[in-house]
Amino acid sequence: MKVVILAGGLGSRLAEETELKPKPMVEIGGRPILWHIMKYYSHFGFNEFYIALGYKGEIIKNFFLNYHSLSRSLTVNLRDGATSYLDGESENWNVHLIDTGLHTQTGGRVKRLARWIGNEPFMMTYGDGLCDVDLQKLIEFHKCSGRIATITAVRPPARFGALQIDGDQMVRFAEKSQIDEGWINGGFLVFQPEVFEYLRGDESSLESEALEELSQQGQLAAYTHEGFWHCMDTLREKRSLERLWSEANPPWKVWS
Repeated sequence: MKVVILAGGLGSRLAEETELKPKPMVEIGGRPILWHIMKYYSHFGFNEFYIALGYKGEIIKNFFLNYHSLSRSLTVNLRDGATSYLDGESENWNVHLIDTGLHTQTGGRVKRLARWIGNEPFMMTYGDGLCDVDLQKLIEFHKCSGRIATITAVRPPARFGALQIDGDQMVRFAEKSQIDEGWINGGFLVFQPEVFEYLRGDESSLESEALEELSQQGQLAAYTHEGFWHCMDTLREKRSLERLWSEANPPWKVWS
């Protein structure tokens, strides 16, 4: 199954990093978050990626154009330019880098990929979120639902502690649990090709138009995920992911 990754947004809420690079290229542990996302999908056997480019898309192109050589030791013969690799192996990924416009909205970016996706189901995610969702179970759920689209519903990480007060007496002080938060779209989706009929051009929003319409028609299923999920919208969230990566077992690092 093909995997679409939306990687063209401006990332304005992470301006400290995105003035010079697109948000999917912001690094976690020395690697772009885009790489982490792709490694996660690849672990489940999904190695065909369609990356929808927009803002500073040339940086993502350069990353993959040079990936093979920069990730391995090599020898270069300066006389004829011949290159030989001395160690290691690169990921077995087939990466399609598709320009989808600078100001195109999310629905429009997916719509522009229709000619490459063809008449088959596909997966989609955004270039700024990590999780430990079992993708095979997600796909099986989608197939059993019989609907056009399935979203992964998650609870966002809690931002503040919970206080219980009786008068001026603190009764309870505790970190707020993630389960206290409501369900949101976690961004790991599965679509039937019919979804393209709900995407009406560059200005269409996947979330507020297509998914909303699918929901109203009973064609949107929700796969609930109680496990790890973390987005990277702000510098604070980037630092949180960096901290998790530095620990012994980052929740999304399922590969060896």
